[in-house]
Amino acid sequence: MNAVKPIKPLIKLSGVTKTFRNGEIATQVLHGIDLEIYPGEFVAIMGQSGSGKSTLMNILGCLDRASSGDYLFNGASVATLDTDGLAQLRREAFGFVFQSYNLLAGATACENVEMPATYSGMTPEARRERSTALLSSLGLQERLHHRPNQLSGGQQQRVSIARALMNGGQIILADEPTGALDSHSGKEVMRLLKELSAQGHTIILITHDAEVAHHAQRLIEIRDGKIIADPGPAIPTQLPAEEHALHGAPKVKTEILEATKTAFRSLRSNIFRTVLTLLGIVIGVASVISMLAIGDGAKKSVVDSISAMGSNLLLVRPGGPTQRFRWDSVTLVPEDVDAIATLPHVAAALPELNGSFTLRYGNIDHSTEISATAAQFPMARKWEVAQGTFFTDEDNKNYATVVVLGKTVATKLFADNNPLGEFIIINNVLFQVIGVMSERGADPGGQDQDDKVFVPFNTGSLRVIGQRYLRNITISVDDEKNMEEVQTRVHALMMERHGTEDFQIRSMSSLIDMVSETQNTMTFLLGSIAAISLLVGGIGVMNIMLVSVTERTREIGVRMATGARTRNIMQQFLIEALVVSALGGVIGVAIGLGTAMLIANFGTPVAYSLGPVIMAFSCAFLTGLLFGYLPARKAARLDPVAALATE
Repeated sequence: MNAVKPIKPLIKLSGVTKTFRNGEIATQVLHGIDLEIYPGEFVAIMGQSGSGKSTLMNILGCLDRASSGDYLFNGASVATLDTDGLAQLRREAFGFVFQSYNLLAGATACENVEMPATYSGMTPEARRERSTALLSSLGLQERLHHRPNQLSGGQQQRVSIARALMNGGQIILADEPTGALDSHSGKEVMRLLKELSAQGHTIILITHDAEVAHHAQRLIEIRDGKIIADPGPAIPTQLPAEEHALHGAPKVKTEILEATKTAFRSLRSNIFRTVLTLLGIVIGVASVISMLAIGDGAKKSVVDSISAMGSNLLLVRPGGPTQRFRWDSVTLVPEDVDAIATLPHVAAALPELNGSFTLRYGNIDHSTEISATAAQFPMARKWEVAQGTFFTDEDNKNYATVVVLGKTVATKLFADNNPLGEFIIINNVLFQVIGVMSERGADPGGQDQDDKVFVPFNTGSLRVIGQRYLRNITISVDDEKNMEEVQTRVHALMMERHGTEDFQIRSMSSLIDMVSETQNTMTFLLGSIAAISLLVGGIGVMNIMLVSVTERTREIGVRMATGARTRNIMQQFLIEALVVSALGGVIGVAIGLGTAMLIANFGTPVAYSLGPVIMAFSCAFLTGLLFGYLPARKAARLDPVAALATE
């Protein structure tokens, strides 16, 4: 015959003590506890408040560690387990029934019961099927989707019992399970615990009520941290049958999905606080996008205006490099233009002489700018004639009194009438209108480029402006790649002709680069100011999440008691912060683009691009990650016992 294998104690405590320290003050609560509990026993641990029974329960349920002594579970030392190892033991072996139920207010009865299984490898379908079956077996089939505030105290305690059984409930730890119930509900709960004991569950009942304690098969009395009465274990002849197989650990993807669901449920349960948290992120993201759109629009507008004049242009102005530009400087002469025109790669060299005068047509007067220049002006400046023609070299040689009007001038003098062939008076000289330029708009300085007229250089310098010294020489280079070479040649030529550097040469391409750099700086400043609001929003997320951790400390304790690992708690709160930031980022992007569109309707140049949108959203997401980490870390490091004791 085969020898019967002896049954080992499920729980064995040897010389267990527990000391609490507050600074230099040490208080010993448990004094050398020796205890053995076998599978299938129904044990009641009875004692008055302060006797140490709750501390003993926390150590038995792996919510707390003993200060000294040995705790063996199924023959293995619990002292060797880390935080997640203790969580695994609670998840796979223990089920807790608390006096205050400790149900999550925002979750339904089914969701509360499913909680321990979310931290195991059970599939969502199996979880839902089992939670439904457990609640139905406890008479709550009509209350599956009710929240705790819709249930009576007795019903809530039954939900708590179902939760304790979710992962199998090998050991049910019931802490004053009838303390908050009326006598009828209390009797019902004790009946359920006795039924579970009959089914093979190990029941450990913590109570101060002798009447409740006498329902157990074994009554252990504790006083002042010492066991004063214990009839000894009732060693079973055989192990109870396993009721529920364990499912191991869930996959990482499943963990994250469950944490995300929990995060959304939590955010939904306190919608007002969620909206306030979102607000900071929304304002920050919207500000960044709208400010960058405005900054990029201003940059594009200025650069386009300069580029429209031609990026292949060199401008020669009077006055030395260290001198401020003066319109009355007299260092450039028409002969300089003729000499420059002979250089290689110079497509055209234009003399430019400007002055402000009053034009008259009939009884209409209009003050505008007169520009005396060469026939190649439309080609060099890339400015087409809309009506008629531009004057020719022959007109310049013959001192012809012909004029080409800018669009604004033509409108002022002739309204909607055709000005071609009409005569206007400039400085008491009669000029015939031969053309109207195409509309150009404002220059980078905001001045209307269409509010001017053009006359042949010789005619303008002799009969209108009355001087031959140039205010500007515009050089058109045949190819932008030759700009540097031509600029060097022009500088050498002018030095040879003048003997001193009494001129300045500016490249339109370098001017565009300079303006772009300036606008980039302005855009950066605008974006920085807006980014500050995003930073403030991130700090708001951290503050709200820290408050949330404080408010939900008991919930964290319940999750830890039901088997949540450190990373599960970290994931939940971190994902909450990320969800808030991501949602705020999406709303902020929409509002930012909408604001930019609204501003554009008022005539302000705005440029849309994908870069700022991605950057702003990414910053919002990273804000949630960075500022959500500290609260999540704080939540994950909470002590289960302290968390459960929080009011």
